[in-house]
Amino acid sequence: MTETAIQTPKKPRGRPAGVEARPRGRPRKVVMPGSTPAAKAAPKRIRAVAPAKVEMPISAAHPAKAVTPLNYIFTVGRRKRAVAKVFFYRDGKGEVEINGKPLEVYFPSELLQQTVLAALNQSPFRNSVRVVVKVSGGGIPGQAVAVQHGITRALIKLDETLRPIFRARGFLTRDSREKERKKPGLKKARKAPQWQKR
Repeated sequence: MTETAIQTPKKPRGRPAGVEARPRGRPRKVVMPGSTPAAKAAPKRIRAVAPAKVEMPISAAHPAKAVTPLNYIFTVGRRKRAVAKVFFYRDGKGEVEINGKPLEVYFPSELLQQTVLAALNQSPFRNSVRVVVKVSGGGIPGQAVAVQHGITRALIKLDETLRPIFRARGFLTRDSREKERKKPGLKKARKAPQWQKR
């Protein structure tokens, strides 16, 4: 006897029922909301406008704050990696304070003291001002020149006629010489290791 083969029903070819055909050619024109004739004929919404800001008069209970001018001149002096922030007070007796210490304590060397006071000694304000300095970075000689640079800038702000005098002596020039960075493969910025032939 021969066994009869079981035949599975074949899937119908074509598009299933209820599925629309994919549009071909140019895409349909997209209708934006509000662009139809009916939407254009509808009344537009009216946006609420914020009321104008009315400045109220200042009452006697809340008077305006008076801006008082500062009683000091602030400048910044630099040399190498040293940065000196100078607060130049107009009422004083010639005292100089650096990082909370007197000048003679912070810079014991007379040479560095002369460097700091070089510009101040050549001005008419030596005994009528007070100088407070916050200096950081660099070494001791670099800090001394940075303080001198900051004091010179403060004196120029106080009296512009001192500019040609300080310019001729080089007090206003910011010395841009700094240590050059080390390069990879070298011992220092330029120094190379000893060359060997073999």
